[in-house]
Amino acid sequence: QDILGCALVAPLTSYKKIYALPMLTIKEDKGTGVVTSVPSDAPDDIAALRDLKKKQALREKYGIKDEMVLPFEPIPIIDIPGFGNLSALQVCDELKIQSQNDREKLAEAKEKVYLKGFYEGIMLVDGYKGQKVQDVKKPIQKKMVEDGEALIYMEPEKQVMSRSADECVVALCDQWYLDYGDAEWKQQACESLKSLETFCDETRKNYEATLAWLQEHACSRTYGLGTRLPWDDHWLIESLSDSTIYMAYYTVAHLLQGGVLNGQGPSPIGIRPEQMTKDVWDYIFFKNSPFPKTSIPKQHLQKLRHEFEYWYPVDVRASGKDLVPNHLSYYLYNHVAMWPKDSGKWPVAVRANGHLLLNSEKMSKSTGNFLTLSQAVHKFSADGMRLALADAGDTVEDANFVEAMADAGILRLFTWVEWVKEMIANQNSLRDGPADTFNDRVFASEMNAGIIKTEQHYEKMMFKEALKSGFFEFQAAKDKYRELAIEGMHKDLVFQFIEVQTLLLAPICPHLCEYTWALLGKSESLMKASWPIAGPVDEVLIRSSQYLMETAHDVRLRLKSYMLPVKGKKADNKPPQKPSHCTIYVAKNYPPWQHSTLTLLRKHYKAKKIECNTSMYYQANNGQLPENKVIASELNTLPELKKYMKRVMPFVAMIKENLEKNGARVLDLQLEFDERAVLLENIVYLTNSLELDQIDVVFASEAEDKIKEDCCPGKPLSVFRSEPGVSITLVNPQPANGLFSTRIEIRQGDSRDSVVRRLAKVNRAIKDMSKVKLMRYDDPVRGPRRVPILGKEELAKTSISEKCTFHVDLNARKIHITDNGLKVDIGDTLVYLL
Repeated sequence: QDILGCALVAPLTSYKKIYALPMLTIKEDKGTGVVTSVPSDAPDDIAALRDLKKKQALREKYGIKDEMVLPFEPIPIIDIPGFGNLSALQVCDELKIQSQNDREKLAEAKEKVYLKGFYEGIMLVDGYKGQKVQDVKKPIQKKMVEDGEALIYMEPEKQVMSRSADECVVALCDQWYLDYGDAEWKQQACESLKSLETFCDETRKNYEATLAWLQEHACSRTYGLGTRLPWDDHWLIESLSDSTIYMAYYTVAHLLQGGVLNGQGPSPIGIRPEQMTKDVWDYIFFKNSPFPKTSIPKQHLQKLRHEFEYWYPVDVRASGKDLVPNHLSYYLYNHVAMWPKDSGKWPVAVRANGHLLLNSEKMSKSTGNFLTLSQAVHKFSADGMRLALADAGDTVEDANFVEAMADAGILRLFTWVEWVKEMIANQNSLRDGPADTFNDRVFASEMNAGIIKTEQHYEKMMFKEALKSGFFEFQAAKDKYRELAIEGMHKDLVFQFIEVQTLLLAPICPHLCEYTWALLGKSESLMKASWPIAGPVDEVLIRSSQYLMETAHDVRLRLKSYMLPVKGKKADNKPPQKPSHCTIYVAKNYPPWQHSTLTLLRKHYKAKKIECNTSMYYQANNGQLPENKVIASELNTLPELKKYMKRVMPFVAMIKENLEKNGARVLDLQLEFDERAVLLENIVYLTNSLELDQIDVVFASEAEDKIKEDCCPGKPLSVFRSEPGVSITLVNPQPANGLFSTRIEIRQGDSRDSVVRRLAKVNRAIKDMSKVKLMRYDDPVRGPRRVPILGKEELAKTSISEKCTFHVDLNARKIHITDNGLKVDIGDTLVYLL
């Protein structure tokens, strides 16, 4: 209260006299508790000034007279793009801030204004006009100090409490500093950062921000562990400054300490600690240093130098993200200081990681959410732990170790090993010969693609991504192959997969992979094996396989929708009969209206139209499509699209979305593979998985107009129907096999294979359809009535060949087959043998 209302003189203001005024949001424990008000650009300040101006009661409460407030208006000093030269007033009006009590809105206003003002704000005042705020901050500070209008003081950025629960302050001591603000030194550090691999943009930005503000750093202390300062042995070098090039020592430590960690062991080459003088270290670390005066034999020093030159620079340094603003930045500074003209000794890469959460929460002994490394290994095994840690996260974001995921990971590993054992035991039942079916070729390509992707992820130390591509997606490719390969998996591909999978997973789960390697009969350790070499990758083939899976999924959803009861009051709500047949329509070309739309988009994607006076020309558009309103205006001019305008822009939006995901091939007017050929090659899989009797694949050009309109390349259309049939009995006369008589329907045009597939759906005991032998009675009337003779089940029966076709007379309820031009009545019973 003694200060409020005092007349003051402040630097850098056009007002000759200002007054000390109350402000409710000020922090009294920050500095002196008095700040210069900048209502033009500080939301808190303009809110306080407005409160005092419009609230007489508030002025009276603090003894503030009208002349101390009312004559004063904000002075424009900074122009901020988007906010003008009175940014605080504008943002407070936009957010409808009424008073200093709107704290949340004020915090939002400050967040909007301060950062943009510092980096993009332009000064309006004389002497600094036209310059950026970030460029003039230091010069203004320097001038104020020199003119006696300000002084430098230091305090913690936020409250710091000691272990004794005392609040800490900054003390100016007689101290040694490293001047990281030195312009030449800072420039060299920035140069080293340019070539440094940080694996993550956030780490690089953190480095850049640190190097920008880093100035003097107190590098010494009087107590604790550390090395004495060479020029002032009263002081110890503090740990952050003393541990930035110690990895150079690691290159020769084995020759000096003899493998004893505490340094007490004898040197294998007989060097004593006192012999390692500064000149000796210079000879080891610097190529051009002369041989020192020393009693150490020359060949021993040369060996030390050779070890250093062989191992340096540091290929990668792994550390916590919290050390980038200090230790890891000093690491760069000190390396360029030691080797200013030898960039080959500068750090190559730094991999910063986040902290580790346990079950999505911070680890804490007090809450019980805590797990030691030994407990984790005991609970999940070493490899199970490594798998879960790799899957926990890659970037500088905090990784999350989830125990449920660790359990699931162990189960995945167990399942994998058991499958390997099963394949080894049953390898003779796997298919051999040429591995050239559609699914063989897809599986081989997917394995090669997995090798390449996983290697790239390991190179970038992205272990979660490596685990994803090298285990989860790799296993998914195997599972898909097993599902699609109706003819059976190929032996060579299966064992190639096992070997490659073992090698890809080895960096994360070495123990389990060593065991798997031994199961394969390998004589040498997995650790001596080479990384797998990827063969050719057919991207088009992989995309065609993806198309197959998407089509199967789409047909499955349409079938589910088809089976739903019809909605409506008049409907009896009974689900329709399950269809027996499906026709899949595929389109070679887009419908005319989509073709016209795509043609325009392709033109825009490759070039953009530029108007110049009365002429037009195109220039490179860098693979970008214009805004929707530009596209819509051009599409409106196309007469063939007028009928379809309600469908055109949603189609454009879908193409734009797919363009971002899949690239320029989305704009192709035709697919890069034959849809019909892909579906026909996998027709048995589709028919079996959808539990249909028959699927026909037909070009949409042969269909009615509505189907032509709804079908486009890559988006087939499926139509279901139920075909009538005649029921027959299939009997199995073989003794003691658990197979019984079954009734199924025979439909017009059925083949032997379609009948066997239908039989296998009804009789789940049939596992391998290739072993089923279908037969008819030579006498279709009396044959079924005769008692079968044990061991002569095929007597008086004829095999039905693969080429035969079933014909159904629905009116007479009779069935006959045609085979090589021969027409035979089969009666009402067939025989099947295994």
